[in-house]
Amino acid sequence: MDGGTLRWPLPEFPSQWNFNHVNGTKGAVEHVVQGLLPYLMRADEKAVPRPVPEYLRSAKVKRTKHGQTVTYRLNPQAKWSDGRSLGYADFMAQARALSGRDPRYEVSTVTGYRRIKRIERGPGEHAVKVTFDGTYADWRSLFSPLYPATAYATPRAFNTGWVNRLPTTAGPFKFQGIDRTAKAITIVRDPVWWGAPAKLDRIVYRAMDTTAMPGAFANDEIDLMDIGLDAGALKRVQGVPGAAVRRAGGPDWRHLTFNAAGPVLSDARVRRAVVLGIDRRVLARADLSGLGVAVQTLGNHFYVNTQDGYQDNSGDLGTYDPARARRLLDEAGWTLHGKYRTKAGRTLSLRFVVPSGVPISKREGELTRALLERIGVRVDILPVPADDAFDRYVAPGNFDIVPFSWLGTSFPVSPMQSVFARSRGGRVQQNYARVGTAAIDTAMDRAIAEVDPARIHVLVNRTDRLIWRQASVLPLYQRPQLVATRAGLANLGACGFFEPAYQDIGFTTPR
Repeated sequence: MDGGTLRWPLPEFPSQWNFNHVNGTKGAVEHVVQGLLPYLMRADEKAVPRPVPEYLRSAKVKRTKHGQTVTYRLNPQAKWSDGRSLGYADFMAQARALSGRDPRYEVSTVTGYRRIKRIERGPGEHAVKVTFDGTYADWRSLFSPLYPATAYATPRAFNTGWVNRLPTTAGPFKFQGIDRTAKAITIVRDPVWWGAPAKLDRIVYRAMDTTAMPGAFANDEIDLMDIGLDAGALKRVQGVPGAAVRRAGGPDWRHLTFNAAGPVLSDARVRRAVVLGIDRRVLARADLSGLGVAVQTLGNHFYVNTQDGYQDNSGDLGTYDPARARRLLDEAGWTLHGKYRTKAGRTLSLRFVVPSGVPISKREGELTRALLERIGVRVDILPVPADDAFDRYVAPGNFDIVPFSWLGTSFPVSPMQSVFARSRGGRVQQNYARVGTAAIDTAMDRAIAEVDPARIHVLVNRTDRLIWRQASVLPLYQRPQLVATRAGLANLGACGFFEPAYQDIGFTTPR
């Protein structure tokens, strides 16, 4: 049925609504902009990207002598809220801003866009031709979301033009307003949307601590919630009348990132010692206990356990070995004096940043502290406001260890280049570990340029083995998708690899 308001909680309240900005590439931002901005491709339940007909009539790739071209034929009905048609100017501005050539653009990734050689109009009024300087298998990942040319016209527009505002849209919903006091954002059905009308009247997103979500769901204040890894929340929502728990295996994975630019973890021997001193099975069992899912550690930085191409590349670093960890710390010059190790009068201590209101992160910090104490490493747990965790701690490098989940997509390879490639022009993109090698960059470039699926798996796993030796990001496990919803909520929940169309979300019973 049509109508109703969906009340959707967010774990943080973003201020940057430019998803391609280094501070905007967050799940909370994407939950909102997916209903407001063009996504040219959307993944089906098998993770295969398909053109979204409201925006894209077709996209044809052609191999050339020196690379490839992609011709996009856009839907002539597709228009921005300012009345302008989607087209060449938007592609041109986005490709230029995300190319990495101008360091003033504070981008989260240049992957794919830096391989674009030129963009041309046509053939035809509503067509755009993109030429790449080589082959690029994940070309379908580009221009989703697509921002208007005005948003990316200058570095200032890119960096600040979408802070606390969403000035231009082109989706089944339009932006209504932000209430910073209530930490809420409202989007409403757009009457000029050219596709099938949105079933919902509006969606109200409200930021709240994850610890408050089970109570809000039980009190009928929200209509769905990501249970995440909270067994207590699962038990509570299962007792809520008219509620359903939806499950799926998705592409997200939990990990620890180590700041290799810090004074202690800049030494690869220390990073490897920390990896060997953390029993991943202990963290995985603690996090997944009571959720009814199998406990299995993850041995790959690109593919999750249930994905084609997955293999465990962790080698000797994947097995808990405190004795070897102690030897590595000895070799690095950190000697044990009492409970902790010291070097040149400095205690071997690490700051473990924990977003407030995230009990899983707090528990991971406590377990990591207990495990690393056994090898003489002191861990200081630093609780920080959830809204500030990335912008003020992770992105600027104000941490030693931080836990969070990488949100996977139907493109397991190319999005991770910004995580493991060396920084360009002083911008870390999403390489929060702040470390990399020429060998990793070359290996990733080869994997991304390959078009044969079987060969891609080989090259990606070769790259993954290099990343394991670097010991900068420690995978823990594939994160299960557990979502509590009102029983009458349709076309939203635990979607796995499937990406829902927001106009299809609705209620089967009156709300």
